[in-house]
Amino acid sequence: MIRIAAIVVAGVGLLSMFFFAGKGGGDQFAQCGAGAVAGDLGGPFTLVNGEGETVTSEQVITGPTLIYFGYTYCPDVCPLDVDRNAAAIEILEERGKMVTPVFITVDPARDTPEVVRDFSEAMHPRMIGLTGSDAQVAEASKAYRTYYKAHPPVDGEYLVDHSTFSYLVTPENGFLEFFRRELTPEQMADKIGCFVDQI
Repeated sequence: MIRIAAIVVAGVGLLSMFFFAGKGGGDQFAQCGAGAVAGDLGGPFTLVNGEGETVTSEQVITGPTLIYFGYTYCPDVCPLDVDRNAAAIEILEERGKMVTPVFITVDPARDTPEVVRDFSEAMHPRMIGLTGSDAQVAEASKAYRTYYKAHPPVDGEYLVDHSTFSYLVTPENGFLEFFRRELTPEQMADKIGCFVDQI
């Protein structure tokens, strides 16, 4: 299962490279080594939080925010990525920098508000878990150019292929940077911290 997931992630990573070709972050953040990204990335979305309340991106992104798209039934990749993000957030907190971690499901059929709430709270006490209708999730995914596709169910269970980038955004600047899953918590905290210092 892990080998299959690794192959899927590698393939999605290669596919995603076709979308990343310009320069993100702008001159203000040049010293932070902003990754290459073509065109605008990120944008408004409307989703449902863990309390079952409809929320907009403006209500969720109120400061530096780290967004990850995944699903709670993911057997290996998502828990590792989200745990890494949570560890980076903890390191940043210790350095006096507050960044909000956000988890957006790509499997709204199974990831109800209660499920994303419990998953997010288990990962980090300040993590915001979001779900929504198929259309709402698709809109958020399109804004960040993420990829996801559910496999046909087998005995009622199924996996979802998806891209694995994490996205740093702020209300003032919008999208700033994306992070690959190979980064350690310390490396991610260093990179995020650079951007936060320039805001």
